[in-house]
Amino acid sequence: MNNDITTAETFLERLRTKTSVAHTNLEKLPVSESITDPEVTASQYLYYLNLMHDVVKQAEEEIFPALTPIMPDIAERKKASLIESDFSALGYAKMQNQKPFKNIEAMSPAFRMGILYVIEGSSLGGRVILKNINTALGLTEDNGTAYFAGYGNKTGSRWKSFLNALTAYEKKHNNEDEIIAGAEYAFNTISRHFTQN
Repeated sequence: MNNDITTAETFLERLRTKTSVAHTNLEKLPVSESITDPEVTASQYLYYLNLMHDVVKQAEEEIFPALTPIMPDIAERKKASLIESDFSALGYAKMQNQKPFKNIEAMSPAFRMGILYVIEGSSLGGRVILKNINTALGLTEDNGTAYFAGYGNKTGSRWKSFLNALTAYEKKHNNEDEIIAGAEYAFNTISRHFTQN
């Protein structure tokens, strides 16, 4: 067996394991559970999108630009405009953005990669949520669910591409702890944003 593959799997397994509590806590929040409920309402869905827009927009504008040397396709991974498209389809005009992430200037590239891991990973869960929103609210990718449609049928391949880049970056720089800390921070920050608003 190739030792590189074993090392890569071990790093990703540790990343998942060490962030699993924070990830589960986020998924168990009422606002998170509401969008997977077959009885989800349009106002609950819009509330979730509004909160997630704060997270994604700030990350894209203030955290991710520093990752361009590591992730050359970072611009293609932007999702705030998809949420804004959903706002438009739902007749919602967002008046003010909040900024849930703090001390961004002190974040290392590895820490930022951990945050990107969380936001990119949400695309996988988005596919499940998309089906629920389609069924419960009758919305489509062109009419209110662009964010959860995300990369469409390329979601799996985009996720694998990201994991390959993340693994190569960690292997080259030996910064697993910083990546994990960034991912845990992202899960906890999103949870705090979801509970304080």
